[in-house]
Amino acid sequence: MANRDGSSSNKDRSTPSGRGAAAVSTAQVEIHDPALLMALCGPRNEHLRILETETGVSFGSRGNQIHLQGAAEDVAFAERAVAELSQMIREGNEVHANDVARAVRLLRDHPDMKLHDIFHDVVLVSARHRVIAPKGIAQKKYIESIRDNDIVFGIGPAGTGKTYLAMAMAVSALMQKKVKRIILTRPAVEAGEKLGFLPGDLAEKVNPYLRPLYDAMHDMMDLDKAQALIQRGSIEVAPLAFMRGRTLNDSFVILDEAQNTTPEQMKMFLTRLGYDSKAIITGDVTQVDLPEGRKSGLSDAITLLAGVEGIGFTNFTDIDVVRHPLVAKIVRAYDARDAALKYGRSLRDENRAAVQED
Repeated sequence: MANRDGSSSNKDRSTPSGRGAAAVSTAQVEIHDPALLMALCGPRNEHLRILETETGVSFGSRGNQIHLQGAAEDVAFAERAVAELSQMIREGNEVHANDVARAVRLLRDHPDMKLHDIFHDVVLVSARHRVIAPKGIAQKKYIESIRDNDIVFGIGPAGTGKTYLAMAMAVSALMQKKVKRIILTRPAVEAGEKLGFLPGDLAEKVNPYLRPLYDAMHDMMDLDKAQALIQRGSIEVAPLAFMRGRTLNDSFVILDEAQNTTPEQMKMFLTRLGYDSKAIITGDVTQVDLPEGRKSGLSDAITLLAGVEGIGFTNFTDIDVVRHPLVAKIVRAYDARDAALKYGRSLRDENRAAVQED
């Protein structure tokens, strides 16, 4: 059977003898493009091993063929995964080990979805010719929300691509002349009075807190070009305190680490927005570094602005983590610990209240 990607597949189903034995299905997928085959299998067939784990199907390769064996339903699903991953690669997408696992889970959880519809929604092609596109349902919704709304909140744990995708959207808008400048800002909460102990002028003191924004920017464009845009004022990276009193027209503004703003700072930032501008606010409400007893401006805004037309909210979870696979496990472990502590505190509060009533 010929496929759109130039590959072909053949199936041979057989039922082993023995009462109650499950049907076993085999299939062979022939890949005629050696480069496609190499990218699909991965280094030392690493991608095939991941496909085995995620689908429950035995994978093997010989020559230009990939062999599959397992339960009939699993083999059919594995064939679909191989076909859709092949199409992604042919369209120019780099497929890494994490992408393979994530793609298979997406297909399993969303049977009507096509990988092309998510992974081929290109946001930006970086200076290194790397395609920046969503890597999951949440990231796809996040990008669509940024396109459709002037203010968007991206909320969730580290490693979900909130700031990186917002930066890619900003650089794309600047390159297409949809905006005249990009403004990147963060609250320097961790600094506090310690700023005085750091060497240099004020800009040099707060620079360490803005470093992640610089890193994301330099990953998307040549260093010389980025520096030229900064010198011209087309890209500005500044601490949140520098936003007070300004009106930001024709701008793409990103507020990172927004959980470390106070409600007053968040109001100040949101009311800076001028004509033909977008504001993206990213943060993780579980990692607030404000002094004990201070309410997070991000949490306050989520409650206060929910349902306001023109403001979008995208929530990410550990499932959406696109860093090292261990990052998702770490996030889940901490979330479980925090939930247990919270549950324990609620039980203690209930017991204390009952004792007081008695």
